[in-house]
This record gives sequence, C-alpha cells and structure tokens, in this order.
Amino acid sequence: MANIKITETVLRDAHQSLIATRMTMEDMLPMLQDLDDIGYHSVEMWGGATFDSCIRFLDEDPWERLRIIRKHMPKTKTQMLFRGQNMLGYRHYADDVVGYFVAKMVENGIDIIRTFDALNDIRNLETAIAAAKKEKAHVQAAMSYTLSPVHSIEYFVRYAKDLENAGADSVCIKDMAGLISPYNAYELVRSLKETLSVPVQLHTHCVSGFASMAYLKAIEAGVDVIDTAMSPLALGTSQPPTETLVAALQGTPYDTGLDLQKLNKVREHVIKLRDKYLQNGLLDPKVMGVDANTLLYQVPGGMLSNLLSQLKQAGKEGQLDDVLREIPAVRKESGYPPLVTPTSQIVGTQAALNVIMGERYKMVSKEFKAMVKGEYGATPAPIDPEFRRKIIGEEEEPIDCRPADLIPPELEKLKATLPEKYNEQPEDVLTLAMFPQVAPKFFETRSNKKYGIDAANSDYENKVHPV
Repeated sequence: MANIKITETVLRDAHQSLIATRMTMEDMLPMLQDLDDIGYHSVEMWGGATFDSCIRFLDEDPWERLRIIRKHMPKTKTQMLFRGQNMLGYRHYADDVVGYFVAKMVENGIDIIRTFDALNDIRNLETAIAAAKKEKAHVQAAMSYTLSPVHSIEYFVRYAKDLENAGADSVCIKDMAGLISPYNAYELVRSLKETLSVPVQLHTHCVSGFASMAYLKAIEAGVDVIDTAMSPLALGTSQPPTETLVAALQGTPYDTGLDLQKLNKVREHVIKLRDKYLQNGLLDPKVMGVDANTLLYQVPGGMLSNLLSQLKQAGKEGQLDDVLREIPAVRKESGYPPLVTPTSQIVGTQAALNVIMGERYKMVSKEFKAMVKGEYGATPAPIDPEFRRKIIGEEEEPIDCRPADLIPPELEKLKATLPEKYNEQPEDVLTLAMFPQVAPKFFETRSNKKYGIDAANSDYENKVHPV
C-alpha cells in the first residue's frame, strides 16, 4: 500500500471534455498559483486539443500559454498529452519534425509527456519516446483502453511491457471513453503491477458511471497515480472530482496528503467559470450526466461533446442516436480501432456520413480511407481484405510498414514555407506544420494584435494577474 498521487486535469482534459477545449488563458491565470501550492503529482495543462483550440478559436499562442503556466507553476510538474507520430495534428509527421517538437515543448516547460498511439501501434511511439529520453523528460507511455474481442487483459499487459522495454518511465491506462469497469480495473492494474517495474497511472472519464468505482478498485490493486478534475468541471464526460477522491482516501493507507482547504480555494474560482460556461452556452448540461449508452457505443468524452457541437451547427442534432448506433459497426469493419483522437474523429465522421447519405460507404472520407489503407499504422484486428479493397480501391496497395518510414525529412522544407513576417519564434514552424490551413490566419491575427512573445510582457497576463 502507498499514498496515491493525483494528476489534476482542470487545465486540459476537463474543459476539453466538457466545453470543447474553450477555457482561455484569462480564465486559467487566477488559479495557477493556488494550483501550484496544492502538491499534485502533476497538472495536465497542454497538448490534446488545446493547441488546435488556441489558434482556431481563442486567438491565443499555445506556446505562450505553456510558458505562462510554467512561470506561474514553478513547483508543480507540468504534463501534456502527445499523439506520438501524429504530434498534436491529424496526420503522421516525419521523424525530424517529431524530434524538434519534443525538444521545443521540453525547452518551453513540459516535464511529463504522456504519449500514445490511437491504434496502440508501438512503432508510432518509438521516435517520440527516443526524443523525450534525449531531452530528459519523463516519458509516460499510454495504452488506448477499449473493449473488443481482441482487447483482453493479456493484450494490454503485453503491450505495456513492450512500452516499458521501449523506454517508458511510467505507463498509463488511457480510458478515454470511461469503459473500464471496477473489476476490470482491478484485474488489469494488478496484472500490470506484477509485470512492470515502472509506475502505473489510470485515466478515465465519468460518462458511463464507472469512474470513481474503477479508481477505488485500481487503488486497491496498487495503481500509483489517478487523474481527477476540480469538482465544478468534473463528472459527465470529464474525470472524477479531485476533492471527493482526496476526501475518500483521507485517513486510509492510500491518503493523498492533499489539503481540502487548499483545494477549495481553486474550487471557488472554477465554480465561477462553470457558471459562466453554462450561461454563455459553452457548457451543455447533456455532457454533465451519466450516459450508459457509452458502454454500447464507446464514444469518448471529447468526441461526444465535439460531435454534439458539430451536429448542432449542421442542424442534424436529431440524428445523433443514429450516428452513435452506426459507430460500433464502422469500428468492427475497420479493425476495432480504439476511439481516441484521431481515430475517434475518423470513425465518427464515417459513421455520420453513412447515416446522412442513407447508404453505408456511399461516400468515404479521405481519413477513413487512409486508416483502412494503413497510413496510421496497424489496426488491432486485421481488416477483411475485401472490405479494405472496397474502401481503398483496386489501384492502391495497403501499407504494412511503419507509416513514418515513408515520410522523408520535412522540417527544413516546412521552415522554408513559413513567411518571414509570421516567423516570430522558432516554434511557429511547428504550429504551421500541424495546422497549415488555420495557422496563417492565426499568425495574421497575432501580428495585428502585436502579441508579445515574452510571457512576462503579455498584455492580458498583466491585466488579469499582475506579476
């Protein structure tokens, strides 16, 4: 038995899951010092969809966000979510770009890199792990947890051992859809602790109703760290509430050692944010409750809130249930990919197309075709050759190698495409690489606003939280 450590998600996954990643730097600033005083194992505050949301919707420089948070939280380990060879974009990138990105995010303040591959293809993590080790960052290799005929406890234990052998400093069970049941959590964690010599962390979501029970059973089985969110932005498609778990473990051999009074200072700020998000429509009450249909459709929290938002914008909200029923069928046919970015968007979009078009696979997205072809790596289960041929066509050949082996070095080429007037910092080439359609508009907006690159000189930082 040992004290349980806590990773706080309020600055990243909590708002990604509940409000489509729209929390601004201005909203975060007032709570950073209080978060830093709590004594968390780490605070997850970057990566995932935050990069995309910063430049697409918030007109914020994600690199500046990282530097500001790092400055205001000097005592706490910063953590981010990284999609391996996908980085934070939606395609595979050349090895030189992945290595450069890892170097820059560590240089700007990241301590722990939680890296995962949507398909659990370890070949897609090798470059990211090697780069992080070179930069002396903590590598947390995550397994995309899901349920299917091929995803057994033995499968995950075998994959976790491969991750440890590849250099992982810790292993995370990344249960993005809240699918792990209490007793499965116990058995999986116990098996991992018997097999691995590195710490084990569990990440889940509350949408199915399993999460807090799963955490307690995982704690009994020996898990080292759990992910939680401050209570006003917990539950539903987010994580279990930090304060509740801390209180539940007080006085037990698993006591977190965290102070509920200090947590309450943060809670008082976050509850004001929740009220604001409810009033302005960012927070849809539908994503705050339990939806046991998750156990049928396996749709992760971030995917559900984004899918709901997209269908609303398209005037198709009434077809959500039809799309959710189609997702498991598409997933089976495409080799049981876990539903996590980018495969969740790929499968979800294809399911939506199948429903909207009134005929399955009448229209196939280029991303779905790419996944079935093998451009994202090997799927957990083999894809039926006849189905694959139907999707990719007669002329194209499937890809069986590590996809990045087919991508020549591209960093210098990307640097050459970045106009000098937008090249304000070395990291800008990475922003352009991941979001070539969105980045130029963001750069223009940033230039017009005369954004300061030095975080200490940021206008909105000085306005909201003088230093």
